[in-house]
Amino acid sequence: MRQWPLRHVDMRTRVGSVSLPNPVLTASGTAGHGAELGSYVDLASLGAVVVKSLAAEPWAGNPAPRVHETPAGMINSVGLQGPGVSRWVEDELPALVNRGARVVASIWGRRVEDYARAAALLVGVPGVVAVEVNVSCPNLDDRSRMFAHSATATFDAVAATAVCGLPRWVKLSPNVADLVDIAGAGLNAGAEALVLINTLLAMAIDPRRGTYRLGSGSGGGGLSGPAIRPVAVRAVHDCRAAFATVGIVGVGGVTRGIDAVEMLMAGADAVEVGTATFREPRAPVQVLAGLQRWCRWNGVERVRSIVGVVHKAAAESQSIAVTQSTDATTGDDHG
Repeated sequence: MRQWPLRHVDMRTRVGSVSLPNPVLTASGTAGHGAELGSYVDLASLGAVVVKSLAAEPWAGNPAPRVHETPAGMINSVGLQGPGVSRWVEDELPALVNRGARVVASIWGRRVEDYARAAALLVGVPGVVAVEVNVSCPNLDDRSRMFAHSATATFDAVAATAVCGLPRWVKLSPNVADLVDIAGAGLNAGAEALVLINTLLAMAIDPRRGTYRLGSGSGGGGLSGPAIRPVAVRAVHDCRAAFATVGIVGVGGVTRGIDAVEMLMAGADAVEVGTATFREPRAPVQVLAGLQRWCRWNGVERVRSIVGVVHKAAAESQSIAVTQSTDATTGDDHG
C-alpha cells in the first residue's frame, strides 16, 4: 500500500558558513543584475539570488548576436556585460534587498588586481551574503588563458578577493583535465565553497552562410542547459569525493526537481537554475516545488539527508565487500 506523503520537509541547507532556507538558487548570468525575475518569482522564496557577474568598472560585453539555441540548451557569448559594482550597488541591489532576497554577488576581472578592486567595492554592502568569484574569464597577464584553467591563476584571483570580508565561492570551468586540483587551489586561497560548473566551450556555424552564428566570431561561446548536466554532476561528484566538508553548489542543466535531487545526491549542498529561466522565468520556483514534492513522496524529512548519498552508499558497499572477502579468506577457521 502506498504511504501518504510527508506533510513537511525541512528544506534548509548550508553552503559553507552561509545558511539558506532551501537549496535552490538562480545562476549567475541568467537572472539579470537586479529584481528582473521579481515579476514572476517571489525572490525571497528562493535560497538566494546569484546576480550576473560584475567587474569593478562597467563593461560593454560582446557584439551581437549573443545567443544561439541548440537542441539541448544554448550557446551564449554575452561577454559579461555589466554596469560595474558601484553602479550595481546603487541602482540594482536595493530592489533585491527590498524584496527580501538573499544576494550572492558574482565578480570577475581580467587581471588579479581587477578582482581585488571589485571585491573591495563590496565591503560593508548590506544584503550580500556571499561573493561568487567567477574565474572563468580571460587572464590578460597569461595570454588570455582563463584563470580557471590554471591552479596558480585561480589561487591568485581568489586570494585577491579576501578584502571583501564575506564568504567566497569560486566558480570553476569544466574545460580542464584537473578540475579537482584547481578546486583545491581555490579552496586553499580562501574560498569556502565551489560552484560547479560554468559553461562548456562551444561554437556554432551557419552552414548556409558559411559564417559564425555568434558575434564573437572565432571566440565562440559557452554551452549551457540540459546537455551539460551530466558533466556538472560528474564535477560535483568528484569534488565532493575529494573535499568532504566544503560547500558545493551544483549548476548546469537543472530544469526539474529530479535534476536537483541528482545534484544533491552527487554531493551538492545547493543547486542553481539558469538556462531554464530563459524559456520559463518561473523555473527556479518550479524546481524548488519539484524537489520538495520528491522529498515528501520519498519520505525524506530533511533535504540535507540526501546530500552525497552516493558516496555513503559506495563506502558501505566497499565495507561489505571487504568484510565478505575477509570472511571468505578466514573461512577455514570457522566451524
